[in-house]
Parts: sequence; structure tokens; C-alpha cells
Amino acid sequence: MIDESAAVLPLWMLITATFGFMIGEACGGVARIRKYLEQDNDNLRDQLDRERSSEASLQQELKHQRGVLHDIHKQVATFSKAL
Repeated sequence: MIDESAAVLPLWMLITATFGFMIGEACGGVARIRKYLEQDNDNLRDQLDRERSSEASLQQELKHQRGVLHDIHKQVATFSKAL
């Protein structure tokens, strides 16, 4: 009986090591994928912030141009009425 258990022990050690490796690889893969997703999320958040800031400056520029066009229109209308 001792000879049989000595023969089976290396097989159980190999099976245990294989399962340990598979579980470690699965957990490590999940952690690696999560890290990459967090980095992508941070990059997208930064890009969104840049777009929002450029959109605010664009709105400000459009407001300024509307004001300039309104002033020009008032001057042209005054000049047209004078003719």
C-alpha cells in the first residue's frame, strides 16, 4: 500500500500544480484586463474634458461673432436708411 501511495503522490502534485497555475492565470488575466480598462477609461475621461473645454471656448467665440455681426448690421441699416 505504501508503494501505491508513493506512485500516486507525484500525479496528485502535478494535478494540484496545474489547477493552481490555471487559477492563477485566470485571476491574473482578470486583473490585467481590469488595469487596461481603467487606463482606457482614464484616457477617455481626459479626452472628454478636453472636448468640453474646447466646446466652451467655441461657444464663447460664437457669442462674440454674433455680437460683431449685430453691430455691423446696425451700422449697415443706419447707412441704408440715410441713403
